[in-house]
Amino acid sequence: MELADAAAAAFADVTGRPPEGVWRAPGRVNLIGEHTDYNDGFVLPVAIDRSVVVAAGRRGDGVLRCWSTGDRSEPVARPLSEVGPGTSTGWSAYVEGVAWVLLQQGVAVPGVDLAIHADLPAGAGLSSSAALEAAVALALTDLASPGAGGAGPDRVALALAGQRAETEVVGMPCGLMDQMAVLCARAGHALFFDTRTMETEQVPFDPAAAGLTLLVIDTRVKHQLAGSPYAERRRACERAAAALGVPALRDATLDGLETARAAGTLDDVTFRRARHVVTENARVLEVVDRLRRGQLAAIGPALAGSHRSLRDDYEVSCPELDLAVDTAVATGAVAARMTGAGFGGSALALVPVAAADAAGLAVAEAFTAAGFAPPATFPVAVAGSAARLV
Repeated sequence: MELADAAAAAFADVTGRPPEGVWRAPGRVNLIGEHTDYNDGFVLPVAIDRSVVVAAGRRGDGVLRCWSTGDRSEPVARPLSEVGPGTSTGWSAYVEGVAWVLLQQGVAVPGVDLAIHADLPAGAGLSSSAALEAAVALALTDLASPGAGGAGPDRVALALAGQRAETEVVGMPCGLMDQMAVLCARAGHALFFDTRTMETEQVPFDPAAAGLTLLVIDTRVKHQLAGSPYAERRRACERAAAALGVPALRDATLDGLETARAAGTLDDVTFRRARHVVTENARVLEVVDRLRRGQLAAIGPALAGSHRSLRDDYEVSCPELDLAVDTAVATGAVAARMTGAGFGGSALALVPVAAADAAGLAVAEAFTAAGFAPPATFPVAVAGSAARLV
């Protein structure tokens, strides 16, 4: 409860009163299935025990005011009547965007104060933005109907609201994986999510039971996806699907891609972008099959193939991510790859428990030898989804 206490204290420091509640949403590590979610494909994320926590309380003037313990600037305040596309900017656009979508959906969002506290690093590829959206969405829906009880809001609907906020207000054309992971994951499981059918399956994933530690290696190379090459990659996928005459790259085959390239329908870059998506979908299905069979330690080749594809075909890795992955494997990791959208961020490594400290030290030494800034390496547990804490 340390995070909850810190968020509540931050709320009281600014408002002079205790919050009405505290809500937590986890970050996520994507085991495999990168850049497939906006191609109607398959993904396999897990929620982790690093979180964004929101302490909130209603106010009577119709204003949404938010601040972060990680931001030394003054609280951002805006009337709820003015939030939304074209007016909400900066980091608070994630908060205001969620409020705007909920208002659009008929939720009676009240004026509210929101204090935000986190131990989840921003810009590390661990989905801090979706965690913030989910925690805010739960807080606002609870405060809109205090004492309602029952089963609570529809988690898939909240995930869609977060995605819409990010797409329409923040300006980041993201898929739905991150929001679904933080709102629908289960402790001890990976969330197998079919982004076309919206079907989910909780697949057992317990590294500790297999004698493994899930390490996150934050390269501290900050990625900013809105307005980045991320959007260019998405457009390339759309071009490839149109050239192939399929609804999405979920429906493409390697033979079809090769034929289109040979005919000049696909240029080399677009071909490689599409090849990553097609092969990545196959790797997700392979890993899911392994996990269903209890073969967690056997997923290494698929994760290695994913990293190579992201590095060479999709070109979203960077020297720091490549070094982190190579060093982790060289020091005993049974599986490792970059995780998240790329252009910086983090790598994951599944390492025998006894080798975890040595792997972290080896990565740090490799970064120093390469002249890179020190990374942050830390173990994470597979956690449950967003929830009210207090």
